[in-house]
Amino acid sequence: MKVQLLVSEWCVPCRDAEQVWQRIAERKDIAFEVLDVGQPEGRELVSRLGVRTVPSTIIDGTLKHLGVPTPQEAGALTAQAAERAAAPAAHYVGLSLEPTSAWAIVSSALYLAAAGAALAFGGGIAGDGAWRAPALHAYGLGFVVFLVFGLGEHLLPRFTGAPIRGGAAAWAQLALAHAGTVLLAAGFAVPVRLLGLAGGVLAWLAFALFAARLAPVLMARSD
Repeated sequence: MKVQLLVSEWCVPCRDAEQVWQRIAERKDIAFEVLDVGQPEGRELVSRLGVRTVPSTIIDGTLKHLGVPTPQEAGALTAQAAERAAAPAAHYVGLSLEPTSAWAIVSSALYLAAAGAALAFGGGIAGDGAWRAPALHAYGLGFVVFLVFGLGEHLLPRFTGAPIRGGAAAWAQLALAHAGTVLLAAGFAVPVRLLGLAGGVLAWLAFALFAARLAPVLMARSD
């Protein structure tokens, strides 16, 4: 069973409908997809089904519900779907930020604040203070990379309409990146070369995991 939720960025109730269907998708064996009416796929459904309002729920190609369904209504619409044995490996990204995306963006802001403070009190970007190198790596790996992680896993799947692998893979990516950033910065601050090397390896593993998660998304776009 495929459930498609038509939404729009300006539609506040659409987020409530998305949350209802996300909870259903966690326990029911359905393919749940959030489509913006600005996407080509969304426009095609609007034209074919004559949809005039969002949120609208389409199940297996047929318009089944207008507005925000209650959990009971959503459950009734998917009553024939089997119970899900495990969480899906990949999911479609909707309007709301995933927890991993939100944490990545928050982390990027914290690393930016830490790097800025270290530069301000450590001799500045052109100085030779002991904290210059750690601060620059906290900025490059911390602020820039985590911002790319957070926005990349949210925006690219939405633009392509393809699902992305989340769950343990997404959390592992963040954990590896955090450990890599801290160890790399510490390796320059102490300085201990092996700490920096370990941080670089962990950061590379985070990049590789991010690339592995994004590859199916980008290949789906090329198809």
